[in-house]
Amino acid sequence: MNLWVAVIGMVGTGLAAAFAAKATRAASRATADATRAAALAQAEPNQRAADLAAFQAIRDDMQGEITEMRDETRSLKSLVRSFAWYVSELTSQMRSHGIEPPAPPDRVTEYNRTGV
Repeated sequence: MNLWVAVIGMVGTGLAAAFAAKATRAASRATADATRAAALAQAEPNQRAADLAAFQAIRDDMQGEITEMRDETRSLKSLVRSFAWYVSELTSQMRSHGIEPPAPPDRVTEYNRTGV
């Protein structure tokens, strides 16, 4: 009978060890998942702040380029208007002296016709 008690005790100890190992693995997996989730939750505001800073830097750079392009466009429009006025004055002077000026390029004729 002592032999049976010893065998049952050993089997019981083996089963208890198996259940304890399974529970330990599940607990360590749950702990790892919780630690990973906490790290992600803690890192997210920092990542958002970094993303916002990068976006603002890109936006500021693009805004500077847009402002520069607008200034250049205004300058070029002013230059074209000045040239148009100057050519008009020269054309008027040529006609007043009996000289017919050469025909303007097609692009100028199209602009004079359509405004575009």
